[in-house]
Amino acid sequence: MNRKQKGEQGEAMAAAHLQAQGYEILRRNYKPKGTEIDIVARQAETIVFVEVKSRETNDFGYPEEAVNTAKKERIKRAAEHFIAEQDWHGDIRFDIISITWSNPPELVHFQDAFY
Repeated sequence: MNRKQKGEQGEAMAAAHLQAQGYEILRRNYKPKGTEIDIVARQAETIVFVEVKSRETNDFGYPEEAVNTAKKERIKRAAEHFIAEQDWHGDIRFDIISITWSNPPELVHFQDAFY
């Protein structure tokens, strides 16, 4: 499986996890103006912007560590577009879902991962 396929599989796994937790998936791969949010979901009255990161192993760090300051800023800008597009005035949150492709795969959901 190539890197793109692994990424798609990770995003599908993350979306399934969110749905099992009662989230409604609003968008996947939301791409305004050169950036992307992997998953936009709704949990009760909160819009949740989710970044999904995966790695084969944790030998060189955990997947969530790849969400650096620059990536967070790009996600925030994309979120601003979504909020304006939807005329959303409620709460928002930024989460990270980390997946390590061990056997079985390990998924960790970090709620309120950054602001």
